[in-house]
Formats: sequence, C-alpha cells, structure tokens
Amino acid sequence: MFIENLTLTNYRNYKKIEIPFENKVNVILGENAQGKTNLMEAIYVLAIAKSHRTSNDKDLIRWDEEYAKIEGRVNRTKGQLQLQLVLTTKGKKAKLNHIEQQRLSQYIGAMNIVMFAPEDLNLVKGSPQVRRRFLDMEIGQVSPVYMYDLSKYQKILQQRNHYLKQLQRQKERNTTMLDVLTEQLIEVAAKIIKKRFEFLQLLQKWADPVHKGISRGLETLEIQYKASVDVSESIELSKMIEVFEEKFDKIREREMDRGMTLAGPHRDDLLFFVNGKDVQTFGSQGQQRTTALSLKLAEIELIHSEIGEYPILLLDDVLSELDDYRQSHLLNFIQGKVQTFVTTTNVEGIDHETLKQAAKYHVSSGVIDRL
Repeated sequence: MFIENLTLTNYRNYKKIEIPFENKVNVILGENAQGKTNLMEAIYVLAIAKSHRTSNDKDLIRWDEEYAKIEGRVNRTKGQLQLQLVLTTKGKKAKLNHIEQQRLSQYIGAMNIVMFAPEDLNLVKGSPQVRRRFLDMEIGQVSPVYMYDLSKYQKILQQRNHYLKQLQRQKERNTTMLDVLTEQLIEVAAKIIKKRFEFLQLLQKWADPVHKGISRGLETLEIQYKASVDVSESIELSKMIEVFEEKFDKIREREMDRGMTLAGPHRDDLLFFVNGKDVQTFGSQGQQRTTALSLKLAEIELIHSEIGEYPILLLDDVLSELDDYRQSHLLNFIQGKVQTFVTTTNVEGIDHETLKQAAKYHVSSGVIDRL
C-alpha cells in the first residue's frame, strides 16, 4: 500500500498544500521548525485519527482557524481509497470514500502505518505508558474490535475513577454503583489483555529473527507481557475474568481510600530480554536501540502477515540517531518493498542506494517543493 496524494488544509503551519508522493522512499528535507515533522504527523493522524505528539486535537488546527482537514488517496491491492479527516474543537469526522464513518474504529486500519521517531528509541527505557501506547496503536491498526474495546474501557475507567474519588470523601460508602462499574470494566479488560497476548506472540515471532540479524546472530530477543493481575497467555477468557474479580475484591478498600483504579490494562507493561537479561535494566544503549529497531521492523512484517500488504513507514528524524550499521540494516530492510517517508536536515553522510534513488522534497515555512 502507498499514499499517492496528500492534501492539508489549516494543519499546524500549513495553510493549504497538495502533494503527490511516489511509491518508494520520499525524503523530506529542511531546517528545523519548518514543518517536516508536522507533515509526518499529518500522515500519522490520517491513518490513526490521533496524533503521536499531543492528546489535544486543537493543537493540530492552524492558529486562528476553525478546523483542520487532512485528505489522502491511498492505493491498496484491492483498489484506491479516499481518506478524509476533519478536526474541529468539537471533535473529528472521518470519511472513507466520501462516506462518513460512525465510529473511528471503522475508519482506523484503512491505511496502515509504522512510525519510527527518536522518542521510539525510548520504547525500551521509557515509561510503561510509552510501551502501552505502542501496543494499542499497533493492535488497533490490525484489529478494529480492539480499538472499540479500548475506547469502551477508557470510558468505564474514567467513570470508575470518578466514582472512587467520590467514595474516597464519604464516611458511609454505598458501593452498589462501584460493583456495576467493576463488572463492566472486567469484561472489557479481559478482552483487551487477551488480544495483547495474541499480538505479542506474533510480534515475538517476527522480532527475534530481526534482532538476531541486526546483532549478527549474537543476541536473542524475548518479549514478555507484565500484567497487573496474575494471568498468562494460556489462560481462558472466563478464567481471566475470575482472576480479575478476585483481584478487585482484594484491593477494593485500597482503591476507595486512594480514589483510583489500581489494576487493569492501563497499568500493565512490557518487558524485553536480550540473551535472558532485562534489557531495560541491564542492557547497553546499543542493545536498547537494537531492541527498539527490531520491534519497529517486526511491526512491518507483522502487519504484512496480517493484512497481506506492507504498511507505510514514517522515519521522522531517526536516521541521524542510528549508527551506520543500524542505518544500513534499516535501509536494506525497506529497500523496494515499503513506501517510506524520511525527514532529515540533510542526507549527506548517509551513503545508501535507497536514498540516492529517493524522491526528494524541500520544506520551508510550511511550503513544500519537489527537488
């Protein structure tokens, strides 16, 4: 799959631009703060319907404008798709082939992308929130049901936390409503964790050989899911629900005292082991970066295995963060099979055939020109 054409209206520092892209590597050149990352973000938002940089859609709308619009024509093996996303301060509207989608979960997955930015190098050593976001974004692209369940979970979690805050302030506690919310939360939580286990099994299958390749066969990579309840990937859904019920019974008083939900997918984490050692704690910076790169390249293959097409790859200012060896490995991996967008201030010093044959664009103050 590849994006043929992108149109931005009132998006960040872009007033109105329309650009055709090629089904190969597209290099976006320019000085910092000119709009390179904004362009990458726009492609990401068109696919995922949310930004990787901000949780506030208002930030994406050009100063003093009422709305922002992103449109893209995407070529897939089953035909062309026209995607449109309109962002306002009141919300967003998504259209596929000019038909408005009632739920975002029906829209996400029409265009698949993998984003690799400098902050993704913190995937291993960053906070658990970074790793959960990685999981949610990637599973959501291949499973619309997961996005729906996740959205439902977040709403129930918000209600439950709000109610726990109220109980925290009360001497006489009526927990009937809490019981209802707990039951609803558990049902969705179990589905989310089950899907995460399934996804990680697939990711493991692709990530370990990639990691072996980058480390010249010297290292093995293992990914583990660290749940806030005592469950494993082999456990049945019904049994998982029982484990959750026991856990929430046990922590009930503590949750009311603290006014927050203390267990569930929103508190889970991922662990990475290189040659049996926890790479977050004991790995060198090189090993941590190789692990992050392996995960991103594994994502590309995983999406291809699930949907039969390669996703679009966004490399936002990340090549300069990798040494020559990892840079070459990444560029060899994508050569000729993945439409890729690369942002950089210049390509000097990167001696690779893929970049020599790339389409090149220059960005300056929100204006893009083909070189």
